[in-house]
Amino acid sequence: MTKKASHPLKENIRNLKGCLHGGLIKESSEKYGIPEKDILDFSANLNPFGTPFDHPEYGLDYTKLAADALKESVNYPDNRYLELRNAAAKFLNQKNITAENIIPGNGSTEIIRLFCQCVLNEGDKVIIPYPTFGEYEIQCRLQNADIVYIPTESVYDLTEEELSAAKIIFICNPNNPTAVLRKRSDLLKLAEKCARAKTVLFMDEAFIELSNPEESLCDMAAENDYVFVMRSLTKCFALPGIRLGFGVASKNIADALNQARLSWNLSPLQEKTGAAFLSMPGGVNSDYLQNSRKMILREAIYLKDELSKIWGFEPGVVTTNYLLIDISKRTLNSSELAERFARHGILIRDCISFKGLDTDFIRIAVRTRDENRRFVQTVSKVFDEWAKEFAENELQNTLAKHKKGSRQNERETCEYYPCHFDGQDCTFCYCPFYPCIDERTGGTYVHSTKRNGKIWSCTDCYIPHMTEVVEKMLDGLMEDGDTEGLLKKEWLEIIVPILEERDSNKILMCCRKIRTEKIKSADKN
Repeated sequence: MTKKASHPLKENIRNLKGCLHGGLIKESSEKYGIPEKDILDFSANLNPFGTPFDHPEYGLDYTKLAADALKESVNYPDNRYLELRNAAAKFLNQKNITAENIIPGNGSTEIIRLFCQCVLNEGDKVIIPYPTFGEYEIQCRLQNADIVYIPTESVYDLTEEELSAAKIIFICNPNNPTAVLRKRSDLLKLAEKCARAKTVLFMDEAFIELSNPEESLCDMAAENDYVFVMRSLTKCFALPGIRLGFGVASKNIADALNQARLSWNLSPLQEKTGAAFLSMPGGVNSDYLQNSRKMILREAIYLKDELSKIWGFEPGVVTTNYLLIDISKRTLNSSELAERFARHGILIRDCISFKGLDTDFIRIAVRTRDENRRFVQTVSKVFDEWAKEFAENELQNTLAKHKKGSRQNERETCEYYPCHFDGQDCTFCYCPFYPCIDERTGGTYVHSTKRNGKIWSCTDCYIPHMTEVVEKMLDGLMEDGDTEGLLKKEWLEIIVPILEERDSNKILMCCRKIRTEKIKSADKN
């Protein structure tokens, strides 16, 4: 007789960890003691143009919708949800899509779960290209499916044999978090391959209305049992709390999913709000969504241009309302960076939970110009604060080693700056005077905005790496007194004479020679 577990949960559920998401405003408010109204959320990717209710020109009135919904709330909702399904079909602007192809969902995550429940048996294989949205994995694990991960760039290299071994392949377009937008022409070829392999191509198009709807496969989903398209209304209409999404499938697939979904999964308020949004003239190309896309493109380019000026910040492609930023060149990792931003009342998405990104990436939403400026300026503050703390810790460690009679004079590699030269002294790995803000050292601002958002870079300053300077600094810092006072004294007595070229060793001249040689070497390469 098989011994029962200590609780009734299935084995694959017992150790399941939920998917991490952004938008944790209440939690962050409690943690950091910052009022919710003062928190700026760059971690959730919503339409920065605002909701249709924010624009009187579109004639939508939330109060009236809520009042109409209240009248219907005394009864169970009509589980057919014909008002929403008809509006969704019209919204997509495709002749072959009708209400019979639409599956309403309480947000896109319910659609993912419903589809996985209806398609997957225990042990079935699914293909998930990474990095991508984490809910695919969670919903597949709930069905105890076997997940095959592949790098996202390998999707089109899959053979029919490899595809046929899986029940579903998930594609997010544009992809979350990379923002890469796949071309419809390429996806059509993949869809044909999937149909031959009897593998479902699950297209998550949650952000496509804010990117380029022309790349959608919704028309193909209406006629192909092996293509399924999911859309989200909460992203493009900036109302995540309403919880709205829908799926697009062939009639026989949609009929089955509508039978299998939870009864009454939408309230009258959800249905009426969704139908109102989807019924704006022009559908996916309504004036509201066209203006949204224009604003997003403009602001995403602005953010990418400004952040690209900051050393160690490498923003990815501009296609939709978020940017993936590579911070691997910085010593500060994504988790610590997210923590420091949160202390300033700005939430960013730490990408540590995305497979393949580790602690080297953050994702930020595209917001309004004023909000985007505030973000750029906060980058300066965050790195300044971190640098000062880091410099103080490094200095104390250096002095402790010096008291014990040890020094680290040389390194072959440097994780902080590409500042090495022959004979460099690395005792002060990180300059204790940072940021000195004196361009006579060779240091400079690598980023500056009209609102004075600045990052001080020491990349071309070699003074604290000259042996003569290091020895003088160590002698001075070992004297009695507080560290801050001793550093001020050393700046005046050691560094200032060098900058004014009054030192006997002509150290500044040596530094200039090093910079010149490095520039010549770089030009040759």
